Amino acid sequence: MDLVRIILSIILPPLGVFLQVGIGKHFWINILLTLLGYIPGIVHAVWVIARVGPQRA
Repeated sequence: MDLVRIILSIILPPLGVFLQVGIGKHFWINILLTLLGYIPGIVHAVWVIARVGPQRA
């Protein structure tokens, strides 16, 4: 499933982060980084998917 999230992160970085952690601080940081530059958004999204576990409700 992480591979699908990484592919989605390359297309739309906040979507990959949202699928991994939901709406939280990492999501908003990724929105900001994507607005400032597409590449920083991708890097942050891949980092979040690789390092941060999924949120459990």
